[in-house]
Amino acid sequence: MTTILVTGGAGYIGSHACKALAAAGYRPVVYDNLVYGHEWAVRWGPLEMGDIADRVRLGTVFEQYRPEAVMHFAAYAYVGESVLDPLKYYMNNVLGSLSLLYTMRQFDVSKLVFSSTCATYGIPKKEQLDEVHPQQPINPYGCSKLMVEQILEDFGQAYGLRSVTLRYFNAAGADPEGEIGEVHEPETHLIPLALHAALGRRSQVTVYGDDYNTGDGTCIRDYIHVNDLVDAHVLALRALQAGEQSAAYNLGNGQGYSVNEVIETARRVSGKHIKVEVGPRRVGDPPVLVATAEKARLELGWRPRYNSIEDIIGSAWKWAQKYYQA
Repeated sequence: MTTILVTGGAGYIGSHACKALAAAGYRPVVYDNLVYGHEWAVRWGPLEMGDIADRVRLGTVFEQYRPEAVMHFAAYAYVGESVLDPLKYYMNNVLGSLSLLYTMRQFDVSKLVFSSTCATYGIPKKEQLDEVHPQQPINPYGCSKLMVEQILEDFGQAYGLRSVTLRYFNAAGADPEGEIGEVHEPETHLIPLALHAALGRRSQVTVYGDDYNTGDGTCIRDYIHVNDLVDAHVLALRALQAGEQSAAYNLGNGQGYSVNEVIETARRVSGKHIKVEVGPRRVGDPPVLVATAEKARLELGWRPRYNSIEDIIGSAWKWAQKYYQA
């Protein structure tokens, strides 16, 4: 059985990737320091505790398991925090990734699937973003991811590393079988925040700005189900195994929903009242952020299965009820 090292595999997207890898016949080995990950989410392979900056620990794990490839999810990902503490983000996301790449070279592992973000694009110059849109991030989180993208390109030219970079839009939803789901502390994502309000875990949801030039005045975003995201990771891995060259892909549904539409859908799905408070705009929030993911469809054969916002929120609601009301 082919072993894949999954850094950050105890986190939200990483744990779903591990389940998808196991279903596809791989053995995922999770490498995670559990700062934001959860031990209960590691269910489809062994958990090895460690930090990606620890090359000695990484070397021990590579020596023991001899992975054929790496899926790299381990990163800090709070945009606001990155502005307040950029050192933390550059140390972990950039230097930590370099530590991982150093160890991969040491053990002759030359295939990597990298978890990146649409935050590398910065303020959109058009409503639907494709992969050739200029990358001009406006916060240290986006900058740190773009730096790693550049490092991967340089390593490819110098050392023969082949990598697939996947730029996520708004990951959402949960495993439809209810085994794992989204749990962040602190939580910053709109859908779980709305569902926490529906469960009575918070008093309200704050809408940051209702005076944008959109249909209802609130920001529009592209929500992609976490299972669709991880399907793309497995396809990317298979492409690398088949000898395909490095590439970058957007992952989104190609359609946008406003903040108000998402909250109203959460009300319908949950059958609960969700109180809304309107706050000021957040600096750097573009009115519309929607992906064009045609490249992933054409080159990877990726077909999102969860195109409905009702289905995405429905899976998140089932998980929230199970996890917080158990």
